[in-house]
Amino acid sequence: MKKTENTSVAGDAPASSSRRSSCAISCGLDLLGDKWSLLIIRDMFLGAQTYGELQASSEAIPTNILSSRLKRLQASGLVTRSAYQQRPVRYHYQLTEKGRDLGPLLIELIRWSDKHIAGVHIDERVRGYLR
Repeated sequence: MKKTENTSVAGDAPASSSRRSSCAISCGLDLLGDKWSLLIIRDMFLGAQTYGELQASSEAIPTNILSSRLKRLQASGLVTRSAYQQRPVRYHYQLTEKGRDLGPLLIELIRWSDKHIAGVHIDERVRGYLR
């Protein structure tokens, strides 16, 4: 099914008239092209589930940016948040199916970086996915 600028396919985030284009790459970059979003998703794939775990593993992401990105990822349907403690309220974050569908993209980005960028480090927890 072909999408137009102001329509969406079932399961997709609602279309937005504020997009810079209807190009699939451009739309993906509008959501994930900032400095931190894919790193947060990477950390969730690697097991981070709480704000503290994400803060500790996301390469020193500032707390205000982490909070903002988590809200944006939730609003986009990539991440869910549920309380695991009431006083004080603390939250557990998980990737949705839509978020987990980014796994192959992350693996291909790792493969490309490993092939074309000298000196990159591949986390041992990821190596099994590269086979």
